[in-house]
Amino acid sequence: MRAPLPRAYSDYLGHQVFRFLVTLHGIGAFALITLGVIFTKLRTAPSVTFPLIFQELRRSGLSLVPMFCFMSGALGLVIIGQAVTRLSEVGAVSSFLGTIMVSVVVRELGPLMTAMLVLSRSGTANVIELGTARALGEVEALEALGVDTIHYLVMPRVIGMALGVFALTIYFIMGALASGYLWAFLREVPLRPGDYFKEFADALDMMDFVILAIKSSMFGVVIAIITCYHGLAQPLSLEEVSNATVRAVAQSIIACVLLDALFIIIYVSI
Repeated sequence: MRAPLPRAYSDYLGHQVFRFLVTLHGIGAFALITLGVIFTKLRTAPSVTFPLIFQELRRSGLSLVPMFCFMSGALGLVIIGQAVTRLSEVGAVSSFLGTIMVSVVVRELGPLMTAMLVLSRSGTANVIELGTARALGEVEALEALGVDTIHYLVMPRVIGMALGVFALTIYFIMGALASGYLWAFLREVPLRPGDYFKEFADALDMMDFVILAIKSSMFGVVIAIITCYHGLAQPLSLEEVSNATVRAVAQSIIACVLLDALFIIIYVSI
């Protein structure tokens, strides 16, 4: 049972701040433990952990490709459609489409939308699966057998989701580029495919590839750690699994947006 809200707003605000700090401390400690296990026990029991990593990579990557093809096509149509409408007013349609796709899709919307979609499918599944296992006592049973639950349950999800988000980000960007040119072609923009992709390539530099790889992988790591934390640390009964899922999704979105803001600062300062 939840306690009623305090009458004084300051008490309520203090309670929420304290709760936020406790959660932040727990997630931080959980992240450090998980990263320590990854660096020290990655090659421990590979016949057990590697199939779990590939299973998570398939769930967070390959199985989501059809949905990502649809979403990337829709994003390309929206961005190029709006860009063609606005640029046609100044007569510079064919000069900036590649630059717009790099600035909007590659640097911002591509990785962030990929992370949100993976969170909605695989991230919530992590909380439900681990929360149910915790509530039913399966996690405690593994610990009683001497199994490192971080190594067995969390590490494969973190690695698999990081690789899955990175791969899906590449597919998402490629799909948005293709659908963007298709829309430009339907709008009769005088731009050949070679010129379109040349503009796109000219607008890129090496740091775009490096930051894209780091950002997308970190999105996957952050989502996996937060969802696994709420799945393992929070639910003590089946009734609490739904609330833990809501908290995990909300905190993952906040963390990804803050991480994206950090990379925006890096882009600006380079």
